[in-house]
Amino acid sequence: MPSSKFVIESPTSNSFKANKVKSAFDFDADVVRKEFDVKIPIEDKKWNVGLIVGASGSGKTTIARRLFKDFLFFEGYEWTGQSIIDDFGDHSAKDITETLCKVGFASPPDWLKPFQVLSNGQKMRAELAKLILTSEKPCIYDEFTSVVDRQVACVGSSAIQKFIRKQDKQFIAVSCHYDIEKWLEPDWVYNCDKAEFVWRDLRRPEIVCNIRKAEQREWKQFMEFHYLSHDHNMAAHKYICEINDRPVAWCSVLHFPHPHVKNMKRIHRIVIKPDYQGIGLGKQFLNEIAKKYKKQGFRVSLVTSSPAFVHGLQHDKAWAMVRKPGRLKDTAKTGILAGSTSDARLTATFEFKSIEQEKSNP
Repeated sequence: MPSSKFVIESPTSNSFKANKVKSAFDFDADVVRKEFDVKIPIEDKKWNVGLIVGASGSGKTTIARRLFKDFLFFEGYEWTGQSIIDDFGDHSAKDITETLCKVGFASPPDWLKPFQVLSNGQKMRAELAKLILTSEKPCIYDEFTSVVDRQVACVGSSAIQKFIRKQDKQFIAVSCHYDIEKWLEPDWVYNCDKAEFVWRDLRRPEIVCNIRKAEQREWKQFMEFHYLSHDHNMAAHKYICEINDRPVAWCSVLHFPHPHVKNMKRIHRIVIKPDYQGIGLGKQFLNEIAKKYKKQGFRVSLVTSSPAFVHGLQHDKAWAMVRKPGRLKDTAKTGILAGSTSDARLTATFEFKSIEQEKSNP
């Protein structure tokens, strides 16, 4: 089992100032010693996510380095490209963008930015995407979520653990923040404050969302995150999803003229702020809006080129793909596709079919 007894010793300074401090606090040792006796019994058990947690100075990093010497200890990357996708080595653009989406960073405009201008939450997810995609070894991430907003940290932890498990990789987060534990859903936790190891079977807390009608002026706080356009039709019905009173997602709906169907509505814009991607919030929000119009007797469609939405809706029984991914310029642009501005992009069309949704967390 990963276990070890060891001592860390640090010689004390003999300078004038150091001796003054020693005298003032009646401390005359020439060496500062800290003893460790750590047991993390995880051998012969399957696991994907571990958490080493404790206050600053409790020895988290030392324990992680000592007990998991075969793991890659992540200490940051040097990002030098004009965009983050240029910094993933020889991996294909498809693999890079799919990995970014799966860690909850599904924002094509931001993929084209250099690393240094991203938000702290985006930087964390970009680093994790690169770490998981490029490393063949199990990974340790020190100071996990230490520089991001706590709500963002919790949401990000949930998105990241889902991807790690799908990839069947091993990942250890080292953190001084206890609030991420339920969201990260670790298979095991070592608490350095208590010198205590536990196997965990935690379930992520339910995310409580509030959906309300929105005003046109509120589009400003979402438009920069839309993967295609900042434009917005003023005639659309507009909705915002909030978590703890924070606006985190936008959805708007337009009446869509159709030569054969008179009761067609189309999703005009759907935007999830980058820090809240990867936890299924977008699909949950979209389904709630579509369900609202379906109950009123309307059909609801969505044309999208977002890889995350295409993948997600393909696996959602409530939606049917009525046109496979392709470019509209190669098809007869009739009916629901007539007048579309999507002719140069690879898009797919879905239609909402069911108002019966299984009860699940967003």
